[in-house]
Amino acid sequence: MTEILQTSIPYNPLAPRPLPGIQPLKPEDWLRFDAGFAAQLAERERLLRDHPDAVLAMDAGAAPAAQELLDHVLAVRYGAGIDADHVIRPDGAKVAINRAQPMETLGRIAQQDFCILERPEGGAEHVLTAAVLCFPASWTLAEKFMKPLLAIHVPVKDYDAGIARRVQRLFDGVQVGRPLWRFNALWYADPSLHQPRLERDPRPTSTPETQNYMRSELQSIYRLPETRAVVFSIHTTVMSRAQVLAQWGARSEMD
Repeated sequence: MTEILQTSIPYNPLAPRPLPGIQPLKPEDWLRFDAGFAAQLAERERLLRDHPDAVLAMDAGAAPAAQELLDHVLAVRYGAGIDADHVIRPDGAKVAINRAQPMETLGRIAQQDFCILERPEGGAEHVLTAAVLCFPASWTLAEKFMKPLLAIHVPVKDYDAGIARRVQRLFDGVQVGRPLWRFNALWYADPSLHQPRLERDPRPTSTPETQNYMRSELQSIYRLPETRAVVFSIHTTVMSRAQVLAQWGARSEMD
C-alpha cells in the first residue's frame, strides 16, 4: 500500500451527479497539475519502468492520434513545439521527448492518464486504441484494449444501454476546443493509485470504519482536431477523509 495524497480538490466530490454527469470544461482547465504532481510522477515513472506491459498499449493504427495528443500536451502544458527534444517538468526533472513512444512520453510528462478512442469507419462505437493507464481504479488496460465503449464499461454498475447511447452521443458530438468533464468519487480503504482489477474479480471489501481515503477522478473528453480521435483523460486525486471533510464538510453522503 503506497500513500500519495493531495490536500485539496477543485470541486466538491461529496456532491456526485447522476451518470453521465457531463459538464462543459474550459480549454485552459483541460490539463491540471496540482500539489501531488511530484509524488504522482515518481510513481508513474516506477510503473512505466517496472510494469510497462500493464500500463501502456497502442495499436499501430493509433500512432497518428497518439502523436497529435503528445503535441497538444506539450503545447498546452509546456509551450513546447513539435521539434522539442525535452521538457523540464514542474518537479525539476528533465524528460526526453521520445516520439517513437508517444504514450510512454505522455505518461512521463503529465499527471493525467490518457485513453485514445477512435470510431472505425462503419463502426457503431468508439474503440480504445491507445492508452497510458498508470492509475487504474478497479480495471485493467489489457481487458479493455481494442474494445468498444459498451464492452469497456462491463461491469460498471448502472451503465446500461440507455447510458451507453448517451455516452456514445457525447463522444460523437464533442467539439474541438470545447472539452467536457465529469467526476466520480468513492471511499477506499487502500490509498494506492495503481489498483488494477479483472472484470471477474470481486471488489475488495471494506467497511465505513476502514474507508479512510477518498479517490476521485476528474475525467475529461477532448477532441483532437486533425485525427478527430477522442481523448479520455483521467486526473486522479486521493485524499484522507479528514482532509475532504475539512475542505468541503459533510455536505452529502457517498456510498
